[in-house]
Amino acid sequence: MTRDTITAPPPARLSTVLKEWGRIGCIGFGGPPAHIALLRKLCVEDRKWLDAQEFEDAVVACNLLPGPASTQLAIFCAWRVRGRTGALVGGAAFIVPGLILILALAVLFLGNPPLWVKAAGAGAGAAVAAVAVHAGTSLVPASWQRATQHSSRHRWTLYLLLGAVAAVTIGPWLVLLLIACGIVERIAQRLPTPRRRGPAPAVPVLAAAGFGGGVLVSIAWVALKVGALSYGGGFVIVPLMQADAVDHHHWMTSGQFLNAVALGQVTPGPVVHTVAVVGYAAAGLGGGLLASAVAFSPSFAFILLGAHRFDRLRGNPHVRAFLDGAGPAAIGAILGSAVPLTQALTQPWQYAILAGAAVLMLALRRGPVLTLTTAAAIGVITVLAGASLPH
Repeated sequence: MTRDTITAPPPARLSTVLKEWGRIGCIGFGGPPAHIALLRKLCVEDRKWLDAQEFEDAVVACNLLPGPASTQLAIFCAWRVRGRTGALVGGAAFIVPGLILILALAVLFLGNPPLWVKAAGAGAGAAVAAVAVHAGTSLVPASWQRATQHSSRHRWTLYLLLGAVAAVTIGPWLVLLLIACGIVERIAQRLPTPRRRGPAPAVPVLAAAGFGGGVLVSIAWVALKVGALSYGGGFVIVPLMQADAVDHHHWMTSGQFLNAVALGQVTPGPVVHTVAVVGYAAAGLGGGLLASAVAFSPSFAFILLGAHRFDRLRGNPHVRAFLDGAGPAAIGAILGSAVPLTQALTQPWQYAILAGAAVLMLALRRGPVLTLTTAAAIGVITVLAGASLPH
């Protein structure tokens, strides 16, 4: 992708952007792979707004950024066809349908739901750990392949193990470990230091935002970690949020958090919508909307301020070296998140559902939407047959 090819987006009406990106936001079940396929069909195959190479380059560049890559890709494609206004309209159209649905479901599941809703949540929540393992293992082959040298594969394994341990132990501070692994790998690859000095590291300043203030400040900090400081795909937000939402702030019970993760998987649009359920649990509808606004704002900022430099980002060895460390640590964190997710289960029948979900996803290669809806149905049947609900 060259700068010349991305500075003159072909014309498209805002109404077209609103309609097409809104359609993808409504039917985009299945996470990033589904979103990428739908965007490619629209922008490359049907409308021919982008050529295939430019689209693939954009996919790679978005994966080099922290935060939800498929959301950033949707914003980028809208930027390409209608400029900055199109990016804002298209990005919002992609995000809002799933946000409305997940907040409506949050009201149902986190309020005083009827028995069958509680049972469905307990069943779907029981399968979430299997979804986490599936999400993590699916990222391993490509990441391992990038670690080509013997020494780099030793470091890759170390980063993976550190991420897994951190997901179980340090919870809300996991993002600092991801950044540290990225910095260590950049040093280990012995790249020359860039001549141009960048701004002072923002992490200590951002970390300080987690202290003091009321519940809205805490919600904003959790959402900021999800949207601006997470690497490795949508599911890495689970260990980032769980310790904050359940153990530290006590906004949710473990069972409610499992429901939140399940809702983020079965609703269309970005998995990051899970943070809206956490915000709703903390401060009602306003908290849910605040969490979403903070979590998605960095994605818009990255595209609006830096999309014209995507070609440089892809070829930057320092960025790639950083992700060679942060990436496997994030995969380890996703895998490690299965431990506290499993520990949140309290009923024997939930463990049986978890085992079945593991077979369905890891052996039979079924998707998360089918797995979670099946688990929810089994939960309803089991509880109505006389089994106890989780504590």
